[in-house]
Amino acid sequence: MKLAREFKQFLLRGNVVDLAVALILALAFFAVISAFIADLITPLIAAIFGQPDFADLTFTVNNSVFRYGHFINVVIAFILIAAVLFFFVVKPVNALISRSRKQPPADPTTRKCPQCLSEIPIDARRCAYCTSEVPPA
Repeated sequence: MKLAREFKQFLLRGNVVDLAVALILALAFFAVISAFIADLITPLIAAIFGQPDFADLTFTVNNSVFRYGHFINVVIAFILIAAVLFFFVVKPVNALISRSRKQPPADPTTRKCPQCLSEIPIDARRCAYCTSEVPPA
């Protein structure tokens, strides 16, 4: 009984549930990107280079078939997934984080003397440089 309760607590912990949700979202994202590549990018490559799919590109050495075309397809898919993640996930998240970390400007501790334009403390009544009287801030 105790083992079952501990296992249930383990499964319902936030980390496990979050990981499961992240995995499901990653698989769905992979399906979307794969469809994007197969339905939009591959025909675009075919329009430019004349071959819609590189999977048929092979060479043979001693009756061993090397399918380098499939590797090219996978590399293109990886680069596109990395680009989509970078521009649509990483950049916006970094921008949001940098905006949230900006500190409000600190209250000024100095001001300029109206006569000599030297920096003087904000509460000063006389300039230390030109000795002129300064109105309160």
